[in-house]
Parts: sequence; C-alpha cells; structure tokens
Amino acid sequence: MIEVNGLTKRYGAVTAVRDLTFAVRPGHVTGFLGPNGAGKSTTLRMILGLNRPTAGGATIDGRSFARHRAGLRHVGALLDAGDVHGGRTAAAHLYALARGNGLPRRRVADVLEEVGLAGVARRRIGGFSLGMRQRLGIAAALLGDPPVLLFDEPVNGLDPEGVRWIRGLFRRLAAEGRTVLVSSHLMSEMENTADHLVVIGRGELIAAESLAVFAARGTGASVSVRTPDSAELAAVLALEGAHVRPDGGDVLTVTGLGAARIGELAHQRRIMLHELAPRTASLEQAFMELTADRADYRAEAQVGDAR
Repeated sequence: MIEVNGLTKRYGAVTAVRDLTFAVRPGHVTGFLGPNGAGKSTTLRMILGLNRPTAGGATIDGRSFARHRAGLRHVGALLDAGDVHGGRTAAAHLYALARGNGLPRRRVADVLEEVGLAGVARRRIGGFSLGMRQRLGIAAALLGDPPVLLFDEPVNGLDPEGVRWIRGLFRRLAAEGRTVLVSSHLMSEMENTADHLVVIGRGELIAAESLAVFAARGTGASVSVRTPDSAELAAVLALEGAHVRPDGGDVLTVTGLGAARIGELAHQRRIMLHELAPRTASLEQAFMELTADRADYRAEAQVGDAR
C-alpha cells in the first residue's frame, strides 16, 4: 500500500503540491489524474524519494522508499521512458539494473519477452521509438517482480495493440494483489483501466474514490428515449422539470429525470416507448467539470468549436 500524508512541496514562492493525503491500496488499478501542472509527477517523485517534501511524507507498506532495502524487488516504477542511455542495448540496460539490485540474469529475458521486446534485445536504445522505450521502461519496472508499481504516462507513444496490451497488464498485476498507481492525462484509458481514482488540481486533492462514484459527479448523466410521440412526451417531461433535447427523428435526450420516472410518466399518459436507455456520466465530463478552476493552462474556445 502507498500512503501519502500531508505531502507538500514548495519551490520558493510556488507551491507545487499542497497537503496531499490519500492511499493507494493493493488489488486495484488506481488512476492518478489532474490537469497539466497539477503536481502529479512531483508527487510520484516524492513517493519514490527522488524529491524531498517540504512537509508531510509518503510511505510504501509503512516505510519510506529510502528505507526499503529490497530496491526493485519491492517497488518498480516508470517515470521517464527517455531517461536511458541510448548507446546501450535493451538487454545491457536491464542487465545493469538486475546486477545492481541483486536479481538473477534470467529475469531480463523474462521481462523482455513479457513486454514484447525479446526480438530487439540486442538493439541500441537510441534507435528505439517512443513506444519501444515505454515498453523497455515497463520491463525495468517489472524486473524485480515487485508488489508495488508506479507508472507515469505509460501509454504515451504506444500503438493501439500496445494500449490494449498495457490495459491487460495493469489489470493482471492488480488481480495478483499488487499495488498499481498509474498517472495519466488520457481519460479514455483511465475509464478502460482504472477502478479507483486519485484526482488533484494545482497540487490539491479533489477526489479519492472509485471511478464509478467520481464519474457520477458529472452532469453528463442522461436518458435516451425513442417514441413515436416525441413532441407529446417532451411536453410532459418539461412540466416535470426535465431538460429535453430532440436528438433526431423520434429520439429525445433527457436530463434531470431518471429512466424509471420517465417510464412512469409515459405509462400514465399512454405514450408508447420504443426505447428507454440510461446513459451514465462520462469520466471525462466529470473530470472537466471538477477541475475547471484548477487548470493553469486553458485555451479559449474558438468560433465553430464543438461544444
């Protein structure tokens, strides 16, 4: 388990992380989300002992990272896929890590096979694409078969097959009882991968809860209704305080009323329904709404932009 308590980091007059407190539990894929500049990478670096906090602290299984003598056997991390020596081969890079952490050489072949790089083990890293470097960074994180894993933007540069593979990898690692923390700005990936979220903005905690609970905070929940009497039903629902938007043909999109109540009203008025389908709020919608005032960089909407 990763526990963060009152974690704060200041750089002069700038506070990058402010009084963060949350826990990342084993058996789950926990997504770490926030706008650009929110303090995600700084937080990960403090958890791993690479940056010294101004106040507060972080522990991994009850101890600070510096006190874990097992190294890669206990914690694996990918923070920057480009932070490797380009002149080394993939195998040489991993052999050096294995030797420095007292790991058997066979683990190098194992992890290269697992991440799909066995065929390029003898190639120099300088010729790798970003996606290949990401896979190598993941291999390094897995090298010690650790119970705790942290990944910073691991999907960057991966092709669709790679994205699908990494989703399965994270889920499998969590299912094995490991603690898995994944920082990402890609809402679609978190929606498909994570089951718990920690969300920050301008260095402060916004939420630490299940993905389903967080997504439900958004106002994007609606009900799609298809009926040959769309005008009549729209009038009935409007009187109940719902917001009704025609969605083409005989389809209505309704917000402000649940599917059960819509069905009751249609039954009372003898209005035939061909479809009644709830649509849950999206993670992206909830994220955009709850971090709207926490983003340091936000472009102005242009005329003709999709709303």
